[in-house]
Amino acid sequence: MNSQQPELFATNIPPWELDALSECRAAKIVFAEAPYGPLDYRVPDELLEEVRPGVRVKVPLGRGNRVMLGYCIAVSMVKQAPDALKSVLEVLDVEPLCTPRLLELFQWMSRYYIAPLGQVFEAAIPAGVRAAAGSRQRVMLYPGELAADPQRIAQLSDKQQAVMGQLILTAGGVTIDQLQKLANCSTGPINALRESGFIDARQERILNEFTTTPDLPPAPPLALSADQRQALNHVLEALDSAKQQTILLHGVTGSGKTEVYMQAIHEVISYGRQAIVLVPEISLTPQTRQRFLARFGNVTVLHSHMSPVERHHQWRKISAGASPVVIGPRSAIFAPLPRLGLIVLDEEHESSFKQDTQPRYHARDVALHRSFLEQIPLVLGSATPSLESWKRAKEGSYRLASLPRRVHNRPLPQVTTIDLRTEKQEPNRGAITRPLNQAIQETLRDDGQVILLLNRRGFATNIQCPQCGHVVTCPDCDLPLTHHRDGSKACCHYCDFQIPTPPGCPKCNFQGVRFTGLGTQRLEIEVAQRYPGTRIARMDSDTMRKPGSHERTLTDFRDGKIRILLGTQMIAKGLDFPNVLLVGVINADTALHFPDFRASEKTFQIVTQVAGRTGRGEKAGHVLVQTYSPDHPAIVAAAKHDFISFANTELQQRAQFGYPPHGHLARVIMRGPDLTETEGFAESVVRKLTATRELQGIDCRILGPAPPPLSRLRGNYRFHALLQTTEAEPLNRLLVKTIPDIKPPKDIQYVIDIDPLDTL
Repeated sequence: MNSQQPELFATNIPPWELDALSECRAAKIVFAEAPYGPLDYRVPDELLEEVRPGVRVKVPLGRGNRVMLGYCIAVSMVKQAPDALKSVLEVLDVEPLCTPRLLELFQWMSRYYIAPLGQVFEAAIPAGVRAAAGSRQRVMLYPGELAADPQRIAQLSDKQQAVMGQLILTAGGVTIDQLQKLANCSTGPINALRESGFIDARQERILNEFTTTPDLPPAPPLALSADQRQALNHVLEALDSAKQQTILLHGVTGSGKTEVYMQAIHEVISYGRQAIVLVPEISLTPQTRQRFLARFGNVTVLHSHMSPVERHHQWRKISAGASPVVIGPRSAIFAPLPRLGLIVLDEEHESSFKQDTQPRYHARDVALHRSFLEQIPLVLGSATPSLESWKRAKEGSYRLASLPRRVHNRPLPQVTTIDLRTEKQEPNRGAITRPLNQAIQETLRDDGQVILLLNRRGFATNIQCPQCGHVVTCPDCDLPLTHHRDGSKACCHYCDFQIPTPPGCPKCNFQGVRFTGLGTQRLEIEVAQRYPGTRIARMDSDTMRKPGSHERTLTDFRDGKIRILLGTQMIAKGLDFPNVLLVGVINADTALHFPDFRASEKTFQIVTQVAGRTGRGEKAGHVLVQTYSPDHPAIVAAAKHDFISFANTELQQRAQFGYPPHGHLARVIMRGPDLTETEGFAESVVRKLTATRELQGIDCRILGPAPPPLSRLRGNYRFHALLQTTEAEPLNRLLVKTIPDIKPPKDIQYVIDIDPLDTL
């Protein structure tokens, strides 16, 4: 019997070919929900050209092969047998949703903010873009393989040759209707050419035509002051260096920072590059857009009040390189400009640049990292810079450019504080004190305009029974409900819970409930009663919900149709109206006594910023600040327009406790519906963080867990822990090493906030 030892392999394949068989092309895919990835998927041959970094794909996941939407972040050869990996099922995008450098930026954000990369994609790329809003599937025609053979073309009929000639002339694909018009023919010749292989037909998603405003002829630049020229030179030198530099443009209100931005951007555009301008509020976007539109003629705006279709259209326009200037709030930092040359972040101190949902990024820090990736300058502008930026500028990490004087040497407005402690001893005259009332009347007589700031929405901030003392609170947040007169409702401003305003006390049925505390609605009613016949407008998040409402209100105010503009902090910054002669701060203490280490800084900024809205024309302006704390350092410094002394004092105080900018801070927030269980989980998280700190030898101060000032929100009890280090890297390492060990019980969640702006 001729026995033969069985071969190890079925055929005699050389070892080097076996290695090749154990390799395949794979795509790394991340997801916006667990499991976050990255996971490897085989790229099938028919999708080799389509699967690229930055596109969305559909892939099977888990034992049941549930179809999941993911984002491709890399494509490479991997040491895996092809059958060992599941295959990509479908590619959803014809072109990547982001540039390679934007993908690098997303990966940095994922690492720094400790957020899943898939969630970074979803935060950075608008939903309207991801949903391809305003587009539809169309059959697109392209020249087929036979179109490259002149002899075969010559054998076609005259009509078919005309069709092929027009198709070859068009650079991209065309629809059947378009080709019919171009070749002046019916569908017959086109269908015959498709059947014979001269024309390829592909299903593609095409963006519908979107009407846009025509470009305006550009306006000439304005003459610069000596201070402005010096500041502009700082930016131009940074542009000429072709390297990353950060310029902090510290200019008093009305000093002409915007003109410096525009002339720097003009320089960028002149050599074929593009710019991003970030502004903090949607209310600033219309005015900023108008100024830039008048100067450059072609400006693209991105903001959350746009429709998904409009946002998708603008995104595609930007991606195609057709927008020299992009303006918008924080998310505009992700605009996919292919030739980015400059980033400007106006009012860089603003808290609205910080995202309050995952990933909790700060647009200023993201802009800084993007400018490093692109090796371009970043300009940060503010009259009241954040202490983080100010410290870096003083230490030389940033270049400091100063605009210490207003344009045309106009004086800064005189600021007078009104002590509400003594004013309240007089008969109750409502929110407007006697001195402020006299100033408003004088301003109206002089045909001037007035801005009144009150950073509280609603009519009354408290609904209380005078008989039993019961306060009407939110059942989910344990916070007082705010009475809104429009709609007669009581609302929670944290979770949007609302009920009809109770006519009597819900606890004892007493019919004389008292509405206390002051909101913008009550102020509006008081102003209307005091100054009859004067047209007023209120700007807060209740009145500015409809698209275009900001622009309409500000246009009417600019045109003088509105004499008194009142509202929350959205009217406090960036607005430039020459006829505003008086600003009144109804209560400067709304944020001053919060249990938060940034409370003084925020108060100084908002008072200084709103004061800067006046005296910007030929006539001098005046500011009246009503406060219960006229001797507080933040109020005193704001009244003197003295940022430097305030910054020096505040930096000294922060240094005592190691608070930013003298150190780095992270906040871990634990929340759940059961108080005891949530507290137990919070304590276990802190124990694990402490154990990691000791094991890794990390110098980190851990405070907590403890209930934060807002101890219950949206039905969840809350506990938080603060982590302090001198450098960012050890803080990140501590959290990354600990997270795998944190397993929250059912219904309990935890959130990590890197560089928190508040501790509420």
